[in-house]
Amino acid sequence: MDGRPGLEPTRGRAALPAPLRRPIAVAAILAALVVAALGAVYSAGAKLGPHDGRTMPLEGLRPPWRDVAQAVDLTGEPVGAAMLLATVSAVCLALRRPRMAVLTVAGVGATAAVTTLLKPLVGRQIHGDYLAYPSGHTALATAVAIVAALLAVDLLRPGRRAAVLLVLAAAGSAGAVMAWSQTILSNHYATDTIGGFCTALASMPATAILIDRIADLRSARAR
Repeated sequence: MDGRPGLEPTRGRAALPAPLRRPIAVAAILAALVVAALGAVYSAGAKLGPHDGRTMPLEGLRPPWRDVAQAVDLTGEPVGAAMLLATVSAVCLALRRPRMAVLTVAGVGATAAVTTLLKPLVGRQIHGDYLAYPSGHTALATAVAIVAALLAVDLLRPGRRAAVLLVLAAAGSAGAVMAWSQTILSNHYATDTIGGFCTALASMPATAILIDRIADLRSARAR
């Protein structure tokens, strides 16, 4: 830790610390552009991307990789996702980070809503009539990882550069693991998972900033 004052504890324990807002916002804007570009391409009826046909059917997997892929996939299913969100929210509350707890629910909820709205708009299908773009599983895994990384930043107080790298690395790692499971199980095309990852990367910072502004406004009125 480099002890930069910009990452010292702030009033209300911000969901997204002010020093991180600009670099994370830039990443969010770029991610939104990727989501929009891929969505526009596939909604216009474009064919699959160069790596999109390289999925492996579930029957072709052997233990332990089959079990690992299915376990990862289950964390994005309704029951698994609910348990994951409840656990992360409880940890945030136990550590007295209420804004993080709100971000866990509201941020992931907003991300899920965006993926749900985009799917019929883009209309990309897999296995017949299943809407595929963007991947909700990948978006959820990425969103939860962002919350975990922001919580770690709040606890460890690294410098701004290290904090940004931590958030992006956590999001990328979680997104990559879920993307692997979704493509290896033939649940999604590769670019569906890229869209899901970018959807979370675009939605979570915006939600965090909104939460902070609402909380700060309420605190100011209370004072």
